[in-house]
Amino acid sequence: MAPTKTSKVSLTSKSSTQKHSASGVGAPSQLAQSSRKGKKAWRKNIDIQPVEQGLESLRSEERVIGSTLQKQTDNQLFVVDTKGDDKVRKSLPRYSKAELTSTKILSQRSAIPAVFSRPTKDSIPSRSKVSRADKERLLRIAKRPRKGPFNAVMDHTEFGAGSAVIDVSAAVKHSGSYDPWAAEEVEEMADGLEHTTKPKIKRPESSHPRDVIEIPAVLEPHQGSSYNPPTAAHNELIMEACKVERRRQDEADRLAEVRRKVADARAIATNVTEGLPLGMTLDEIPADDSEPVAQHDAVVSKKPSARKTKQQRAKAVRLREEKQALAEKAARKKMLATITMAKSFRSTAEKVSQQQNQARLARQLALKMKLRKGLAGQRLGKYKVPENEIEVQIGEDLSENLRTLKPEGNLFRDRFRSMQQRALIEPRVPILPTRRAKLKEFEKHAWKRFE
Repeated sequence: MAPTKTSKVSLTSKSSTQKHSASGVGAPSQLAQSSRKGKKAWRKNIDIQPVEQGLESLRSEERVIGSTLQKQTDNQLFVVDTKGDDKVRKSLPRYSKAELTSTKILSQRSAIPAVFSRPTKDSIPSRSKVSRADKERLLRIAKRPRKGPFNAVMDHTEFGAGSAVIDVSAAVKHSGSYDPWAAEEVEEMADGLEHTTKPKIKRPESSHPRDVIEIPAVLEPHQGSSYNPPTAAHNELIMEACKVERRRQDEADRLAEVRRKVADARAIATNVTEGLPLGMTLDEIPADDSEPVAQHDAVVSKKPSARKTKQQRAKAVRLREEKQALAEKAARKKMLATITMAKSFRSTAEKVSQQQNQARLARQLALKMKLRKGLAGQRLGKYKVPENEIEVQIGEDLSENLRTLKPEGNLFRDRFRSMQQRALIEPRVPILPTRRAKLKEFEKHAWKRFE
């Protein structure tokens, strides 16, 4: 027989010519390309079939159970039945001829509801219920005929039949539902969300001065400020106004004296003589040519320093140690003497603490009694709370009837000052506008510049 030729194919050629089948799960496989030149080729020819299979297994678990097994707790996965239940059989689903086999399989193996071709009651979306008021408003906007009482067609051109709603406002509808004294609900915020919401400012526990002040909003005027006052009351009010004015004058004199001293100190500081202390002046000595002054250089003799011997240094060390030992002995003796006086020290400390506590309570009580009369004359913050002005007229300016009465003071200023004294608004001072210097304009010429 004639010999036949056999073709031998190497394993390497078979592996190179064999193509990988397309992935049944994800994207088609492109592993047949042998080129690995460049990052793009490496990314394109990576085998991701194990990753795709793992993702598909997770998807199948979600379809059957509703979530992955990793997210299920032990109580959801395992049940320890120690007793048993006789009603399990009654709770099991019975065989039904009307139920399709596919539906039964899907209900047993999938947590996702099946797709129904026929509409059911649950599958039909419920129609949005429109209220009668909204329906009438939409009909008014569309200018469509709408029926009123007794099925009468309403005219859309009459008053109140337009698109605008003539009805009570939302504030009136919801009036009475807000309770200002109800306890506020504390909102619980999750971890990490504290910075997203603005924290509410907590009111301090200390009492506010407004809660202590007992003065009325409108003070009762003094009897002497009347247009026809009694003589005693008028004289008393004049004396009070005199005291206030005298106190202001003393304060102004004191400030003027302080300014004068500051000016004198500045003048003295400018005329300081070298070698003399501040504020001291030196009189000039008249020159006399008849008596010559002999000038001699003063020579100060320095005492030569002799080096201490070894005996002197040892003696100094010994004296220092003896002095230190005596000091330690005296301190120890004083400490031992105070041990027996510990009880007296304790009683003395308790008495001092009680006295300090009583003084503190007395100061608080005095401050509280002072606050009851208002904040007039006290410094609160940066400025001082102004006091009430005493409005009084001298005997010559008094009018005996209302016809010739001259008004004094300002009601607006009195109400504003009263609110400051009752701690309703902060004390302020009027800020006057400052005049800025006008800018001077200069006309410059480029052709006049010689450089």
